Amino acid sequence: MLRGLLPGAEHLQNIHPLLVHFPLALLPTATLVYCLAVAGRRETWAWVALWMLVLGTLGAGAAVASGLWAAPGVMIAISVKDHLLYPHRNLMLAVMALSAGLAVWALVARPMPDRGRYGFLLMLLLMVALIVKGADYGARMVYDYNAGGDACGQPIEFSR
Repeated sequence: MLRGLLPGAEHLQNIHPLLVHFPLALLPTATLVYCLAVAGRRETWAWVALWMLVLGTLGAGAAVASGLWAAPGVMIAISVKDHLLYPHRNLMLAVMALSAGLAVWALVARPMPDRGRYGFLLMLLLMVALIVKGADYGARMVYDYNAGGDACGQPIEFSR
């Protein structure tokens, strides 16, 4: 069935690439909307940001789970795993933990904390920085070492 709906997916080694883009879009956007909500004193924007944060966190959970499930079978050289896969995994686990903690905090103090508000925003910005760095490791695996499909022979050794 997947082949009929998404013919490009048959070249994927796993479903991880189909799931990662939701948290990559939602979590930074939630951060931006929260910042705009504070700057513009718009509670409705904070509610929008809360929903984005919660949905992004759920997406991050799915992306992390699929990544952990797929990691042992990714056809890349050990050197690439050491230099790219493991740092990618560790950063994205940190993003997942941070987004989950921030989502719980925001849900308890709906739509965002009054006390510690700037710390909350700072932690959101830290989360975005971790996303960017972790996504860079993931992109290097896919585009430099073909970790996402079967377009070229495997394994490709790590090189700077």
